[in-house]
Amino acid sequence: MKLFAICICCILFAPFADAQSTIGHRVLGQDKGRIAIVDLKGKVEWEIPCENSIHDLSMLANGNVLYISSSTSVTEISPSKKIVWQYTSKPKAGYSGKIEIHAVQRLGNGNTMISENGNSRIIELDRAGNIVKEIPYFIQHKDVHMETRLARKLNNGHYLACHQSDATVREYDKSGKVIWSYTLDLNNQEATPGHSGHGTDVYLAIRLKNGNTLISAGNNNRLIEVNKSGKVVWSVERTELPGIKLFWLTSLESLPNGNIIFGNTHSGNENPQMIEITHDTYKKVVWTFNNREVFGDDMAAAMVLDVKGMIIR
Repeated sequence: MKLFAICICCILFAPFADAQSTIGHRVLGQDKGRIAIVDLKGKVEWEIPCENSIHDLSMLANGNVLYISSSTSVTEISPSKKIVWQYTSKPKAGYSGKIEIHAVQRLGNGNTMISENGNSRIIELDRAGNIVKEIPYFIQHKDVHMETRLARKLNNGHYLACHQSDATVREYDKSGKVIWSYTLDLNNQEATPGHSGHGTDVYLAIRLKNGNTLISAGNNNRLIEVNKSGKVVWSVERTELPGIKLFWLTSLESLPNGNIIFGNTHSGNENPQMIEITHDTYKKVVWTFNNREVFGDDMAAAMVLDVKGMIIR
């Protein structure tokens, strides 16, 4: 009977035990005119200037940081702060308007993926800066600034792009054909203006191991998991987490233990800038980050650095 009781307790409380193994994270983020790494005590251990408010960055396996360095450029910089790679986008043939870059990803083969607003395409670049692949994407509402927020290449070679101006996540195959999409609605709420408001400006989507798509829904003020049929099967609503209110949901990471970390941008001093929760029915908050001395209310590009194993982001 004692052994049976112990087994039952282990089953009932397993999600909480796994979550509690996380006690903190080092954070790489951008805001207040700089990109910085913050240690577990909240102190800056590395930083470089970055005056733009950027939407994407990452630390690579070699320790370098890949980030959007201007509205049209991406840069890879070493821990010693030496620029080791850089690329600047230009208007493609037949287009003479503005360009904006909001998404950048280093791929497994060493190439770099960039989403180019204005050019309305995703490109892949080799180390010499040559375009080795070009995938045009579909936009209904043309807007250079809001055309696309983040985009990611998937393991199957497809691309997930969050088209903010269309309120839609689209999956493109290798030829640029739309093979799956999901369009946000107002979630039975009124549209309200401003960074603290409510809308359908979708931000980031990642493909989970179970085949579902997890969407950091921008000013939709929530996190949603959508299956292949377009049904929401799991969500975190604006006021669902105790003592926390969600505003612009931005950065997004699925950890090896199943937990989810997401950014809560434009959330005010009283709410955390990043939140880690269990990806289950409990949605237990196991870690929060709120360092207003280093980062402000516009920390949209961020990631944790000390998690072992494969992170989906």
